[in-house]
Amino acid sequence: MKGVPGHLAVIMDGNGRWAAKRARPRWMGHARGAQTARELVAHCARLGVQHLTLYAFSSDNWKRPREEVGFLMDLFASHLERQLAELRANGIRLSIIGRRDRLPPALVAKMEEVEARTAQGTRMHLRVAIDYSSKAALQEAFARAQAEGQEWPADPLLPNVDLLLRTGGERRLSDFLLWECAYAELAFVDALFPDLTTADLDAVFADFAKRDRRFGGLNSAPVPVGNAARFSERRPGGRTEASTSPDHHAGPAAAAPARPDSRADSRASPPPP
Repeated sequence: MKGVPGHLAVIMDGNGRWAAKRARPRWMGHARGAQTARELVAHCARLGVQHLTLYAFSSDNWKRPREEVGFLMDLFASHLERQLAELRANGIRLSIIGRRDRLPPALVAKMEEVEARTAQGTRMHLRVAIDYSSKAALQEAFARAQAEGQEWPADPLLPNVDLLLRTGGERRLSDFLLWECAYAELAFVDALFPDLTTADLDAVFADFAKRDRRFGGLNSAPVPVGNAARFSERRPGGRTEASTSPDHHAGPAAAAPARPDSRADSRASPPPP
């Protein structure tokens, strides 16, 4: 399919509301959302998406009722167990981003097992954000850089996001991949996540393909930071300053720092942001 984003990030919102509309308990919405996430992953791999990041559980989701949080942790573990063979068969690498120190030890062990056993996958890199906070990830990255005497993190956080999709009708980022979404195209759909179909995703991609991404320049080709033509201007008083061309916004490369699968912080299929 033409115009498929290289990196798609998805805020999977609306599981609880999906269940409420049907007078069902919230856990049923999360269970149905997990199935939708599976279909989403398979469809993105078929279309050639290289990076897919799903917001499953944010650091703020710990505020949810204990029973709901417990169900989600069990759901994550069981879903990983069931999907391992399928991920390996389809060449999909799985990484979990977010904090791990607050997660159940059994879940962490399963996460590490699946990460290790899918590490050779090259068709698509799937990342699931659990106990994730973008602000916390940035604070950690810059603190580490300062400790090493650097102004900017040496390692990137994650690849720059090309398209961010949020379901459920809400229009906010909810502390998800803030750095990586600096130049991302945004798409918001009213469908609750469990109701999202592959046809819905195709429509979002078709719209994305029509967008003219200029990255602050005059055409759609991203310009790496520092590679823009520079010139010197003589300022009053004889002071010379280097400046960039008129459109001074840096392209996606400016949003570099992406520590591969950093232990940042929070969200994937289940809870809405």
